[in-house]
Amino acid sequence: MADSQLYLDTFTIRPPPPGKDGLEPPCIIANKYDRVLRLKATSSDNSTLLSLDINTDMFQVSKGDTIEVLLASTLNLDGSKDAPEKGWRETGEQTLADMWDYVCYGRVYRFEEGAVGGDSINVYASFGGLLMELKGPYKKLTSLRINHVYLLVKK
Repeated sequence: MADSQLYLDTFTIRPPPPGKDGLEPPCIIANKYDRVLRLKATSSDNSTLLSLDINTDMFQVSKGDTIEVLLASTLNLDGSKDAPEKGWRETGEQTLADMWDYVCYGRVYRFEEGAVGGDSINVYASFGGLLMELKGPYKKLTSLRINHVYLLVKK
């Protein structure tokens, strides 16, 4: 299972650090779409910032909640690649999705490397139009340089 795990961290839903104007941005932003919220969260070691659109009909969060986020290359427990000809999964077959509350499949579409020393990176992904941005150390996020990824979240 470890081979399929590209990134795993625990986040607390709270505002990111204040901007240049000194104002603290909100940690949960209501989008113009029904049933979608954009949450802002900080990793447990304060090195990574997460911005994530979620479907509120499927997963409820509020300020101060702690969530665990996993980005994986496959849902197969043994780490083997997904077999498109096999379909979603065999009846009764266990996958990573069974252990998480919120699961999406999407595409990593952009990387932005930090200008200062190149030690930070921004990773952008889309999960059917729901967007994710991860900002953090290059060493923690470099494994996300792939096309497709599964997002798994639980409280």
